[in-house]
Amino acid sequence: MTQDAPEVLPVPAGRPAPRVRGLVWQVGLLVCVLLVLAYLTQRYWPTVHDGAVRLTEADRGWLCVGAVAAVGTWAASALAQQGAVVERLPGVRLVAAQFAACAANHLLPAGIGAGAVNLRFLLRCGLPMGRSANALAVKGGAGGVSKLLLIAALVPFCPGLLRVPEVPLVWLTGALGAALLATAVAAGPLWPRCRRLLSALMADVRAVHARPARAAALWGGSLGFAALHCCVLVAVARAVALPLPAPEVALLYLAASGAAALLPTPGGLGSLDAALVLALATSGAPAATAASAVLGYRMLTVWLPLPPGLLTLAVLMRRKAL
Repeated sequence: MTQDAPEVLPVPAGRPAPRVRGLVWQVGLLVCVLLVLAYLTQRYWPTVHDGAVRLTEADRGWLCVGAVAAVGTWAASALAQQGAVVERLPGVRLVAAQFAACAANHLLPAGIGAGAVNLRFLLRCGLPMGRSANALAVKGGAGGVSKLLLIAALVPFCPGLLRVPEVPLVWLTGALGAALLATAVAAGPLWPRCRRLLSALMADVRAVHARPARAAALWGGSLGFAALHCCVLVAVARAVALPLPAPEVALLYLAASGAAALLPTPGGLGSLDAALVLALATSGAPAATAASAVLGYRMLTVWLPLPPGLLTLAVLMRRKAL
């Protein structure tokens, strides 16, 4: 008696397969990003052109320093990711995953690309879904706190550089009260589930900080990641002779990156560039020089690493490391 072969259901005509649909969405998103970039370039072309010309005449030594700092950001990110979990992760694959995550982060908004790559990597390393998600949350929280610590450390060296807008106390109190009320109403029905998730997250935080080596890796990598990005911009600023002290450039970068996070574009594309140029120009730098510094920063942190980063992502996926 022979067993019938399982029936294979055909894919309906006119409906693309899941992989094809995913590829279409990715290509469409990339095209949208390129169109927005082209629009911004066309609108501010004179400033962009002058900045690009100045960048071609920049000091090569300082650009090399910036390139080394950019490479260091991937190692710092890998160190922070290792510090966010108790288990030991494979070192070479971990650094490669951070390199690939950096490339993916420039294709998807709000850090979704980097989060997806790191989540798949942790799952492949044997961590369950809940603990993998918690590890990303721990790393993200440490990164945010690290930026605030660096801002607090730089503010005394740059008095008056950051100005907090004056908001009437009544408006501030009303906005805070409305936000708390909206949060309470939205989270009320989901509070039991939120409490369980928060308890699991705090358990992972305590487990990581119970091991000094992991805590040092988490906070050292997070601080190093933010500081090295500052170093990239400072090095490029020195290369194009930007007339601002290094602490001011670093502080303006941290403030601009925080402001750009409110507009979740892929890798801060457009939002971070505009915020950085505006911050540098407002602080006394010529617009063309500020644009040149931002172009150099983007060249070292985005455009040059993007092709090899996407290639690394493809290789990791092909080898089932992601």
